Amino acid sequence: MTAPIQAKTVDPSSETLLAAILTSLDDDKAEEVVTIDLRGRSDMADYMVICSGRSSRQVSSIAEKLVDRLKQDHGRLSKIEGKETGDWVLIDTGDVIVHVFRPEVREFYQLEKMWLPTGGRMPKGV
Repeated sequence: MTAPIQAKTVDPSSETLLAAILTSLDDDKAEEVVTIDLRGRSDMADYMVICSGRSSRQVSSIAEKLVDRLKQDHGRLSKIEGKETGDWVLIDTGDVIVHVFRPEVREFYQLEKMWLPTGGRMPKGV
């Protein structure tokens, strides 16, 4: 007797994951979304996404819905930190790291300045 054939789960590429993340953020009205390409610059992930929500409640909601959608649509389990307070939520999907901030907290930490390839200058509109 042979073992039943199991369906193979295909892990989405980092680009597919990034597209799904950006769609989710857009659907939930995240503001000032910035994508930073980390390929060749860091071993921790291929991309980093930074965005804002207008309130602690929206920040937590954006993060929770993103994690749920990635699990349902792509079978991707994500680690999430900071959802309880809603000031700064970190979502680690493996290939893409997502930071969702309240605007004041984002301004204080200025992660974009550390990671943007423009020598720390913010692009127009950020």
